[in-house]
Amino acid sequence: MLRGLDISDMLIIDRLELAFQPGLNVLTGETGAGKSILLDSLGFVLGWRGRADLVRQGAAQGEVTAWFDLPDGHPAHAVLQEAGLPDGDELILRRINTADGRKTAWVNDRRCSGEVLRALSDTLVELHGQHDDRGLLNPRGHRDILDEFGKLEPRKAAVRTAWSAVGKARKALATAETAMEAIRAEEDFLRHAVSELDQLAPEPGEEAQLDTRRRLMQAAERIRSDVVKAYEILGYDGAEGAMSNALRWLEGAVDKAEGTLDGAIAALGRAMVELDEAQSGVVAAIDGLSFNPIELEEAEERLFAIRALARKHDVAPDELAGYADTLREKLAALDAGDADLAALRKALNDAEATYDAAASDLTQARTKVSAKLDKAVSGELAPLKMDRAVFETRITDEAAGPEGRDAVAFTVATNPGAPAGPLNKIASGGELSRFLLALKVCLAGGQAGLTMIFDEIDRGVGGATADAVGRRLKALAEGGQVLVVTHSPQVAALGAHHWQVSKSVAKGMTTSQVIPLDAPARVDEVARMLSGDQVTDAARAAASALLDG
Repeated sequence: MLRGLDISDMLIIDRLELAFQPGLNVLTGETGAGKSILLDSLGFVLGWRGRADLVRQGAAQGEVTAWFDLPDGHPAHAVLQEAGLPDGDELILRRINTADGRKTAWVNDRRCSGEVLRALSDTLVELHGQHDDRGLLNPRGHRDILDEFGKLEPRKAAVRTAWSAVGKARKALATAETAMEAIRAEEDFLRHAVSELDQLAPEPGEEAQLDTRRRLMQAAERIRSDVVKAYEILGYDGAEGAMSNALRWLEGAVDKAEGTLDGAIAALGRAMVELDEAQSGVVAAIDGLSFNPIELEEAEERLFAIRALARKHDVAPDELAGYADTLREKLAALDAGDADLAALRKALNDAEATYDAAASDLTQARTKVSAKLDKAVSGELAPLKMDRAVFETRITDEAAGPEGRDAVAFTVATNPGAPAGPLNKIASGGELSRFLLALKVCLAGGQAGLTMIFDEIDRGVGGATADAVGRRLKALAEGGQVLVVTHSPQVAALGAHHWQVSKSVAKGMTTSQVIPLDAPARVDEVARMLSGDQVTDAARAAASALLDG
């Protein structure tokens, strides 16, 4: 329950402190006196989005503080605990708006975000403004009203989840089908290219090896001739024979040389070993230079085939093997594509079946809830002097979506025998206000601890009808708290607590003030609402009669 509101430097309010009470609280005053400013200020401290220019002209900042009683079990406790904010039986909200637009908020003297304020406001206050009927007139909002009444959010969440799953399954299938179409478009090429590559079977580094071998074989005859000549010179008829003879002669003379030939003989022995290694290398080279002309032809053919295939596919020769693997993977994907598509189609069918079940469940729930809403609204219309009006919630099919497959529209028949139709075509302004009040009362059912605020909900009605609206508001306030901004004397007279909003001009500055009214002052205020500027004795008598009930 809202216990108090403290406002400083907001619009035309200099400083204002209000203490509210349980039951029906009414605020009255001339048009433009500042009644809406009170609601703007309350909305500001609750984190609602509204006008940005709230700071009073000339002030550095505006500030609003609101405090609430929180009984045990109030849903605000859960919000506070989740946000890690101090909890207790009293809740104090404070918010500052500087002249340059910066906003700062506190909850129980702890800094917090606007999101936390808005989460708390959903549990604390519900405002029904003078323009709420615009939403009532728009069928797009009727489904949300019905769902709110029936507390169908869990079912709606299931439908949204299922719809999201359907969307993902459709996207996955479409992506796979597009990819498969692209692969099928080049299937002939893939199979031919893989067959060609498999037949040739090139290996990394093979092109360089073939090129080297080809060049060697092309020059082999000339090279082999020179190498053979070198081998002959190194052989027994050449260097080997000469060195052997020299070594034999030196060994024959070594005994008489008294050691002078030892070094030469040793060096010559080492040279013979090196000569032998050189001969072995030359022999190996000769063997390697021996080739078959057919072998050269085959090497050239394979080399040219590898290079031609590399040019054909615009890859390096050493990359042909990897390129073949890539093409094989595409073919494998093509061969497995039908199975994959079948699995994706099944996943889509399963997702659609889940959505159909969730949407059907939601439709059934809405159908049941609509009957309850129609009955509840009808029960509220009787005390509002509309006992002959018929309110009906019509549910029709519409295209499937995240909110289900139902279009919801509220229709009314205000007179017996008259055809039912949309609210905006059938109901008058005063009737719309009463329909709105009836709906809001039904929607507010079961929201314990919620302060309900009605901003000129009684416009367009008067006399006995206004009295009926006031009595319904009074009944709604029993055991709770209702704040009403009204121009109706009948409604004002039924308030348990009454404040007058007025404005004055001093030193060229307009300010608004709110005064709690005692019994005599209430008579004068209600009389003013009945008669205008000139309050007559007859008006006072009528006001007293209204206040006496």
